[in-house]
Amino acid sequence: MQIVGTTTQMEAWAASRNRKFHINEILIIEDTDHGDLQAEVVQTSSFNRYIPLANEQSGLVDPDVLNSMRSLGFDLKNETIYVAKLRLLEEINKPITVGSHVRVPIFSEVEKLLVKKRPAEGLTLGVIMGTGDVAKGMPEDLLDVALLYNKEEGIIPQNGVPFVFDYRSMDNYPHIGIFGGSGSGKSFGLRVLLEELMGKKVPAVVFDPHYELQFNDPFPGLPDFYKEDYKRRFVILAAGTDVGIEFSELTSDDIVSLLRSSSGSLTDAMENAIKTLHKKGDSYHSFASRIANMAEALDDEESVKKQAREEELLDGAERERVKEMAKLLRTYKDKIGGSAHTLRAITRRLHRLDMEGVFVPLGTHAIEEALMRRQLVVIRGSIWFLQVFASYLVRKLYQKRRAYRDSIQKGKPIEEKFPPFVIITDEAHNFAPTGALESPTKAILKEIAQEGRKYGVFLVLATQRPALLDDTITAQLSTKIVFRTVRATDIQVIREETDLTSEEASRLPYLPSGTAFLSSAITGRTVAIRIRVSKTTSPHASNPFEELDESFAELDAKLWEALTDLLPIDAFNLTAYLPEISRKMRRTISHDELAHALQSFAEDGRLLAERTPFGLRYRRR
Repeated sequence: MQIVGTTTQMEAWAASRNRKFHINEILIIEDTDHGDLQAEVVQTSSFNRYIPLANEQSGLVDPDVLNSMRSLGFDLKNETIYVAKLRLLEEINKPITVGSHVRVPIFSEVEKLLVKKRPAEGLTLGVIMGTGDVAKGMPEDLLDVALLYNKEEGIIPQNGVPFVFDYRSMDNYPHIGIFGGSGSGKSFGLRVLLEELMGKKVPAVVFDPHYELQFNDPFPGLPDFYKEDYKRRFVILAAGTDVGIEFSELTSDDIVSLLRSSSGSLTDAMENAIKTLHKKGDSYHSFASRIANMAEALDDEESVKKQAREEELLDGAERERVKEMAKLLRTYKDKIGGSAHTLRAITRRLHRLDMEGVFVPLGTHAIEEALMRRQLVVIRGSIWFLQVFASYLVRKLYQKRRAYRDSIQKGKPIEEKFPPFVIITDEAHNFAPTGALESPTKAILKEIAQEGRKYGVFLVLATQRPALLDDTITAQLSTKIVFRTVRATDIQVIREETDLTSEEASRLPYLPSGTAFLSSAITGRTVAIRIRVSKTTSPHASNPFEELDESFAELDAKLWEALTDLLPIDAFNLTAYLPEISRKMRRTISHDELAHALQSFAEDGRLLAERTPFGLRYRRR
């Protein structure tokens, strides 16, 4: 392998007669002026006498490269030649020397470049692409730590240097973005990241709108040495059932924020009424009743005052209700500055939240306890519910962590300990949309994106549409893991927010599933990686068409077994067979279902359909 063509202080072309170049592999240029230089392959090609590239008119190969190869002894008309574009990993002060020998490095030469942390110290996410040859000679602690998977072969060997992410450096370079279109491997990569966080006992909260993040079931076919039990490292909580908002903990500002989050904008009158009528420690019932009574009092003010003057004429319960409304009028009428209509609008918004199960007596205690145990907390619910709940939960957890850190910094008596933690969500563009679009969680996520690092609160935001994610947040994601992306607008955002080269960006629409570019201030350069096989599997992981073959074939087998003892069966009299077949199946079988099954079994060759004067008769072949 030799350097050919015109070179610069950053780029050069290499040619070889007998070795194919691998995209993203690291090579050593033995430059006579600069010594050994490390370079990455960013583009590859090959040609021979059967492919009309070996001429200056083709435009596909630089004429300078062709002329240089000729002068170095390459036979362009008769040899197969492999060509690669190389980019130095560190700029030099004058061009690379043409004719310099190029070779594959040994592992020790590139160990510091490729391995920033050992697997015991970081998050093992996958294998660095193009490092198959370099991996020979790796120490034992880097072997078999990132097994791979493909659909054709199943679990396959590591075959490369593992990529180990230095998560502790997020203290300086916070937050992670995971981008990729449908089927790109984004969700698979997110699962691997969560497994690694659990392995390092990093407390985290993940919002799961797809109900797919559980870690009980091992990935099929894993060797025993690679399996890991996560059952004690995570908890799954249903929003609105297991966790929610404890109303008595809310302040007036919390209620305003919550209603604005769930229902859009509030009028000034509504906000003023909430802050005026709410009392510290109110339950949902006491607050909702106070608003309803105030609305009724405003609607019929004169009648309420009259009844209050004649309260001795009322029975006990009615007397107390009238006294309460009269008191509300005296206390708040001049303060709320709104009408009964305003109060009823508040009531409707509160009622919706209550009916959706947002207000739960135990509140967020289960989440806080799990974080203290350094577990991963999976919170499941609809996108709307998670947005509303997250607007409250994330703010509450962030404030608890911030109060604890501030008390240490200010030398005050230390508040109740609360650990650093990570907030994770898929469909992140719904939680923090770009531009003027609003979302309940957008404001707090922006605050954490800008300030969270100081307090040990970090974000992992996954989305298929990075162009729809808030610009401020995207800019704060120091690490971006980019899977296959097709939309031009998304690719443009990725190019603006990462150090991907034009060659790498052009490959984004064609990346195989599970392959990604990782652009990070922590690694200092873009690294192409193949995500390792996950150690657990999603409950939705089975192929739906395989499900058809397996689950519904089982139903056919049961029906076949139920009717075989009754053969032959006359089509004109199917109703007579239904009770017995339904009894055997332990469910009701309809006339149409039995007729369809008999026809299908005949088409499959299991039954013979004979014509009789009375119609078809089905019997065994």
